[in-house]
Amino acid sequence: MKRDREPSDVEQNGSPLGRRELLAYTAALGTSFLATQGLVRSATANTAAGTAVQDAKTTAGRRRFDMKKSINLWAFPYPQLWSLKKCFEIAKDASFDGVEVNFALDGDISPEASNDDLKRIGDMAREIGIEISGVCSFLFWPFALTSNDTARRKRGLELAGMMVAAAKALGTENLLVVPGAVYIPWAKQGPPWPAAIEPVANDVCHARATDAIRSLIPAAEKAGVYLNMENIFANGFLFSPDEMNRFVDQFDSPHVQIHFDTGNIMEYQFPEHWVPILGKRIKNIHLKEFDKANAFNIDAFRTLLDGTTNWPAVIEALDKVKYRGYLTFEYFHPFRHYPEALIYQTSDSLDRMLGRRT
Repeated sequence: MKRDREPSDVEQNGSPLGRRELLAYTAALGTSFLATQGLVRSATANTAAGTAVQDAKTTAGRRRFDMKKSINLWAFPYPQLWSLKKCFEIAKDASFDGVEVNFALDGDISPEASNDDLKRIGDMAREIGIEISGVCSFLFWPFALTSNDTARRKRGLELAGMMVAAAKALGTENLLVVPGAVYIPWAKQGPPWPAAIEPVANDVCHARATDAIRSLIPAAEKAGVYLNMENIFANGFLFSPDEMNRFVDQFDSPHVQIHFDTGNIMEYQFPEHWVPILGKRIKNIHLKEFDKANAFNIDAFRTLLDGTTNWPAVIEALDKVKYRGYLTFEYFHPFRHYPEALIYQTSDSLDRMLGRRT
């Protein structure tokens, strides 16, 4: 009696690859890519092709969203290669509406700069045709507002006050604030911890952050500047939209709002789920692309559209809560060669996300 032959890999999987090999390739590269290489066919390939056709139809009827394009200065080779003026000029040429600047310990935008110096920077940007979309700072980490080191905590509050004044002088109403941290993930030391980076108990962190923000509100209100709380990855604080809302709402001040970062929650959550809950509290936004296939570290943040964020869902969610402010791309590694390419590439991606280009 003739035995039935075993089905081939092609018949089983629609691929010349073995099942395990196909699973490994699919996990690494995705079905659509494999289909374009002729390694997946029949039903699987047809599905991929059908998806591509549907994507093309969606593109043809793409909506236009009335939000503004911005980019953080960390994406530029500043100050190593380019001047502040050149950064603004290239951002303008790339059709950005705004640039988010960073307050540092020294340099053009720092405690070294006078009020007049900062006003001149704001005026220069506007003469070029670009707005200052907000002020950001890494200094909220080494000088955390919730640090166990009293001197660091005090210095952090002083710097935050300077940032409020700098935002006003620059002509922007937005200041990103990191209100605190239970844990600073890039502090590699372990026990015994130096006080400056020792983990902070959750209730202590909340109390210190509350006191710090409350003390900044009078200056912010007088300056017309919004203190926008940012959700941060791996800091152990404000890890859910409800927690963020409760923190912001307790101040009962229109000058305490939210700076929502899409990438900072992508390891375990999804930005399109946060947006409806945060709602009108969102005053400014960081767009950070994130690749869930990578471990959670700073290198998991990608250039726009080169990750796993569901951008159509995110933009739709923002539109539904009537967000009309800046979408600021934040990226920490200027391109080593042809750094202007990152700026123009990002602008093009934003145009497509906002329906300005098809």
